[in-house]
Amino acid sequence: MTAITGAFDIGDQRARGVLAGAGVEIGMQDRQIGALSGGQKARLAMLVLRLKNPNFYLLDEPTNHLDIEGQEALEQELIAHGASCLLVSHDRSFLRQVGTRFWWIRRGKLEEVASPEPFLAGEMGAAPG
Repeated sequence: MTAITGAFDIGDQRARGVLAGAGVEIGMQDRQIGALSGGQKARLAMLVLRLKNPNFYLLDEPTNHLDIEGQEALEQELIAHGASCLLVSHDRSFLRQVGTRFWWIRRGKLEEVASPEPFLAGEMGAAPG
């Protein structure tokens, strides 16, 4: 909890509420960050980002070290916050849940495609063509 109250002027009660809302249960809020699970650390990191109120996220493989609960929390956070997000991910489910526009780099040019399905299925291939 001190990571939140020390970085943001929100008070103890509000800090406990936002931590609980982010999936860090009351009993875990006074633990050191190192004692949290990978998913809890990721939810805490997303909470810190949200409290900074960004309007743009740049994410590279954001689900790599998250458990299912953490992935779902990240999806919900990105969808609910409504900020723009440029992300790279091999997580098919995550892309389908949060993606609204998709691009493919082909022959040195950025092309928008209608859905991620062709490149997820390997139809576009890795080599330029």
